Amino acid sequence: MASVSAFLVAPSHPRAAVQTIGRRPFASPINIECRKKKVSSSSMSSSSSSVSETASVIVPSDWKDQILQKLSKVIDPDLNNDIVSLGFIKNLNCDPESGDVSFDVELTTPACPIKEQFQTECKELVQSLQWTSDNVQVTMTAPPPASSTGDIQGMARVNSVIAVSSCKGGVGKSTTAVNLAYALSQLDDNVKVGIFDADIYGPSLPTMVTPDDDAVRFVGRQIQPLQRDNVKLMSFGYVNDGSAVMRGPMVSQLLDQFLSLTYWDQIDYLILDMPPGTGDIQLTLSQRLNIDAAVIVTTPQELSFADVVRGIDMFDSVNVPCVAVVENMAYFDNDHDHDNNSNNNKEQQQEREQKLSDLQNAFVSKLNEEQVDTSTTTEKSIDDIANELITLVRDSPLLQSSSSSSSSSRVNIFGPGHKQRLSNQYGIEHTYSVPLASNIASQGDSGTPYILQYPETDTSKCYVDLAKSVAREVGKIKYEQSHGVGGGAGRLSVVYDEDEHLLRILDGIRSTQQEDENEDGTNKEEEKDASTTTTTTTTKEIGENKGSILTPAELRRECKCAACVEELTGKQILIKTSIPEDVRPLQMEPCGNYALSVDWSDGHRSLYPYRQIRSLIEEKESGNGDVVDSKKKKEEEEVAV
Repeated sequence: MASVSAFLVAPSHPRAAVQTIGRRPFASPINIECRKKKVSSSSMSSSSSSVSETASVIVPSDWKDQILQKLSKVIDPDLNNDIVSLGFIKNLNCDPESGDVSFDVELTTPACPIKEQFQTECKELVQSLQWTSDNVQVTMTAPPPASSTGDIQGMARVNSVIAVSSCKGGVGKSTTAVNLAYALSQLDDNVKVGIFDADIYGPSLPTMVTPDDDAVRFVGRQIQPLQRDNVKLMSFGYVNDGSAVMRGPMVSQLLDQFLSLTYWDQIDYLILDMPPGTGDIQLTLSQRLNIDAAVIVTTPQELSFADVVRGIDMFDSVNVPCVAVVENMAYFDNDHDHDNNSNNNKEQQQEREQKLSDLQNAFVSKLNEEQVDTSTTTEKSIDDIANELITLVRDSPLLQSSSSSSSSSRVNIFGPGHKQRLSNQYGIEHTYSVPLASNIASQGDSGTPYILQYPETDTSKCYVDLAKSVAREVGKIKYEQSHGVGGGAGRLSVVYDEDEHLLRILDGIRSTQQEDENEDGTNKEEEKDASTTTTTTTTKEIGENKGSILTPAELRRECKCAACVEELTGKQILIKTSIPEDVRPLQMEPCGNYALSVDWSDGHRSLYPYRQIRSLIEEKESGNGDVVDSKKKKEEEEVAV
C-alpha cells in the first residue's frame, strides 16, 4: 500500500490528522493511502504546504485480459496446463470504483489436495496488478456431482465410483477400502463419501465399521444407508443376518437390486469393496456401474503379483484405469509408532515409571528387612540408596538396548515386494506399502476404522497419501470425460507412419480453448480415437503436426519386460543389435492410463510406460539417447559377413 505525505492544518478536512501537544495544535504529516500504485510526493518546502488529493482507482478497459494473463501462470500439475486454458476460472468480476476483484476457481474435485496452494497463488497474482485493491476474493469450487452410473435409480447423484479390488481373498482389501473411504472424507469437510460392500457371500463391512445408528430406514421405497462419522455405509450384512447361500446368477441380480434400492443421495466418492476374483460378478459390477478408477490390493509375494496382473487386465478389458496399488503386509516393524499414537506412548511411559517406583519400594523393604546399618559407612539413608539403585536400573545399557530394539529396522517377512516392477512395467506410479501391524488387524475387528483410532501414525498418513493420489487421478479422469479430451493427461498419442517407417508421438492433453477442431482443422473426436487405439497411417494423413519421432526399432530395443531385463539386477538381457531395423508394430493400444501395449512383427509383446517413452524422446532430442544408428549397424553387419 503506497502513501502520500502531506501537511494538513484544516481540522475539518475528513482525512486530516491533527495531533495536540498541550493546548497548541500543530500540523503533522499524515498518510493518505492510495490503492496499490505507488505515488511519489514532490518535496515540499517548510515555507509552503500543499494538499494532495486521494488518487482515484482507474480500472483499465482490458481488466479481464490482464487478470487472466496473470492467472495463466498458475499451472495444474496433474493436467500439465494453466488454469485459464483449462477453463477453471469462473464468474470473474471487478468493481470499477474500488478495484475489488472476485472469481471462482472450479477444480476437478472437491478433495483436491492442493487447492489451498491454488487459492494463495491466484490471490497474490491478482493483487500484484497496480490497479487492483487488496480485496481479492478467490472461491474454490468443484463441479456439482454428475451421475456416472447410468440408469441406476439410487445412484443418480453419485459422482465417482472407485473400486477396491484384489484377485484373491485375505490380502486386506476390505481394510484398505474402509480406511481409504475415511481418509477421503478427511481431505475436505465438504467431501461426501460412501462405502458399498459388494461381497454378498462374505460381507466384511458390518464387522469393520459399527454405524452410529444400526436401525434400517427407508426413503420412499429405497433403503437409506447407515452412517458412521459422516461416511455412508451399506452392506448385505447390515440388512440380513444370515448367510447368502445362492448361485452366481442370483448374486448378480441381488447386487443389481441392492444398488437400485439404496438411496445414496449426493455422493462425491463411492468406494466399492469388490468381492475377490475376476469372475462374472466383478465384470458385471464394472460394466453396470461405470467405475471411474480402480485400486488394486495385494501382498509382496510373487503369487500375488501374478494376481495384480490379472486384476489390471480385467479392469483394462472394461476400460477402467488402475490408479494405485496397495501392498498390504509389506513389512514388519518393531517400531510401535505404527500402532500407538502419542497418548499410548505416554501411558506406556507412566506404566514404566510405576514399575520402577514399585521396584524402589521393594529395595527399601529388603534393606530394612536385612537391617542394613548405613550410619557407619555413609551418611545416606536407605531411601537414598534405593533411589540410586533405581537410577542405575533406569540408565542401564541393558535396559536401553532392550527398549531400542523395539525400533529396529523393517523386516520384509513376505519378500521385498513388487512396487518398482509395477512402476516399470505398467507405469503405475502410486504404489503404497502398508506394514503388518497388530492394531490394524484389531481395529478391523473392533468396529472402528484404524485411521479414526490412530490418526497420527505413519500408517494413517499412508492412507491419507493414498486418498490424495486417488482424488487427483479421479479428477484428471473426470476432466477428460467432461471436456472430451482424449488420451489422458499423461497418455501419449502414438501413430505408426507406414510411409516413413516412423513412430510419431503426440501428447494427449490439449487446451479447452480448442473446442470442436484443432488448428489444422482435424476433428477432436478423431484425435481422441487415435489416442485410444493407435493406428497405422500415412504422412499425408498426419498433417503438419508430426510430433516427436522414434523409429520402431528404437522403441523395441528399450523393452523392459521379464524376457528382456533381468528382474533382480535390472541388467539388460536383450541384445539390442539383434533387433532388425525393419521391425514394425502390428498392433498398439493403451493399457490403462499409464502404459502402451505393442505387438511387434517379430512376435514379441512389449509394455511401455508413457514416462519411459517421454524419456526416450528427451534423450534422443538432446543427442544423448542410447539408440543404434541404422547406417552404422548395417556397416557392422557387412563387416561381420
